[in-house]
Formats: sequence, C-alpha cells, structure tokens
Amino acid sequence: MTGGGRPRPATIYDVARLAEVSHQTVAMYLRGHAGFRPETRSRVEQALAALNYRPNRTARALATRTSYRIAALVSELLEVGPGKTLQGAADRAREAGYLLDVVAINPRDVGSLNRALELVSSDEFAGVLALAPVDLLLDRLTGTRFAAPLIAETELAGVPSINTVGLDLLVDHLADLGHRGFFYLGGPSADWLAARNREHAYHAALARHGLTSLGQTCGDWSAASGHAAIDGAVLDVGVTALVAANDQMALGALLALGRRGLHLPRDVSVTGFDDIAEAAYFSPPLTTVRIDYASQGRRLVDRLLGLVDPGRVPADSGAEEPLLLVRSSTGPAPS
Repeated sequence: MTGGGRPRPATIYDVARLAEVSHQTVAMYLRGHAGFRPETRSRVEQALAALNYRPNRTARALATRTSYRIAALVSELLEVGPGKTLQGAADRAREAGYLLDVVAINPRDVGSLNRALELVSSDEFAGVLALAPVDLLLDRLTGTRFAAPLIAETELAGVPSINTVGLDLLVDHLADLGHRGFFYLGGPSADWLAARNREHAYHAALARHGLTSLGQTCGDWSAASGHAAIDGAVLDVGVTALVAANDQMALGALLALGRRGLHLPRDVSVTGFDDIAEAAYFSPPLTTVRIDYASQGRRLVDRLLGLVDPGRVPADSGAEEPLLLVRSSTGPAPS
C-alpha cells in the first residue's frame, strides 16, 4: 500500500514470487521469448493475471534507454486498404506494448516527405513502418539513414501477392460465366506500386485464359474518378466485363454505365476489389474480393519487432486468403 492507502502497481518481482520463478524468467516472458516449459509459462501467466500486472513502459524506457514507440509513415488514410492496414498495425503494436505514432505524409510532395523522414529517422523510435507504397517514398527511403530498423510495405511486380490471387479469382469467375470481352479500370499506376501490381495481375490472369484486354483506363481510387473514366471510355468494341481495381471506382463505373443505357449484369458485368462495407449495398450489389488488410498490418509490425528483438515470438495473425464474393453485378456473358 502507498501512503495514501492505494495499492501500488505490481512489479515483476511480485509476479516472480507468486509464480515461484526468477524475475529474469518473468522479464523474458514479457519480451515474448519462447522455450519455457508449459507449467512455467502457465504459472507466470496466472500470476500476471492475479496481480493485474501492467508494464511500466516509461520507467523501463528510462532505465534501459529503449524506446517503445514505432513510427508509421502513412498516406491516403481515407482509402480502405491503407486505413485497415494501419488499424491492424496499431492493434498489434499496442498488444506488444508499443505505441504507434502516425506520421501522415503527402507522398508526392518532396518537402513534406523530407520533413517526415527527418522526424522518424531520429533515435526516438524503436522502429519505422512505411505504409505508403508509392514510388517517391520508396526512392527516398533508400537514401535515408535510420537509427532504428525499417520495414516498408512493398510489392514487386510479377511476384505472387494478394493482388495476384485476387485478380485471378475475379477473372476466373468472369471467364467461367462466358465473358471474353474484358475492360480494365485501374488505379494510379504512374506512381502507385499496388496499382501497377493489380494491372499486371489482371493481364496475367487474362493470358492464362488465352485472352487479351479490349482496353483500359485509370482513376485515382475514388468513385468520382471511376465515373469520369468509364463515362468517356470506348466500350462498344465487344466489352462484356469490366474489372475495376477497387470498389470505390467500381461504384462510379456502375453509375456511368447506367447513364449510358447499359443494364447490369445483362449487358455488362462489373467487379471490384477490397470488399468495402458498402459493396453489398451498391445497385446492383458488387461482386468483389475481400482482402484481410488488418492482418497485413499486424504481420508488418511483427516483422519489425523481430528486427527490434530477435527473440520475440511473432503473434499468429490468422490472415485469411483473398475471398471471392459473388453478388448480382456479375452474370453470364450476353450471347
């Protein structure tokens, strides 16, 4: 008890006494080390719960000169993928006893980028996550010296990824419905790596079926850009299937197609990518691919923490594979 009559927080020494182990064992358990006997692990866990133990991160950081902050360079937070990835990363960091500091950037503004990199390259952070995979940021990362480990969310064109699997599912679905006239509505591939990877995966999936695209256009991930792109696209060349690189652009495309007098899915089928919460309520409901972005964020944090503390045991993210969700925006190809 403290002088004011309030119980003092439990320490690792209290936990060690209750569990009948050394305080070094408790410390190693809290750092995520493996190798304990099941009965030892069980006693430590029961003692932690009984004493309601909460690590004093501030005191530990001062004593060990160790930071428990992770910097996350992010952009486009209103987009589904980046937002959910960041949420998963923040959840996993918190579970591991770290604070995720969000550093929002404009990845196409060199000045903004330089200021952000100067901030996160200091020794205030245990590690750095780069969750804005655009060309300018990736280029600047290679020329910056960091005081802590860095993990960048990157994709290499042609390497199997969630984009490869997702586009395979969508194209296979449409081909099975008899579609042979495909058109692609892509993202901002000029500087966005994921957009280029989805475009590459789309063409590769068509090639597996002996098909080539009848055309393509691009937007900036927004519904407005999808509407504008499809409103001006040449589709009267036998197009019966429109593959959009994300659900928001697919939403804009649905409106543009309807205003052009086309009926869905009788005249043309449309697919999206991501499975945003509203996709099932589009008119018509959108066939799309569900991606577990939150688990991606969790895995990125675990990879980073593995560099910070090589003895740490990664958490089981339980990530699911991309899942095809067939709804009424797709149907058999018109005869």
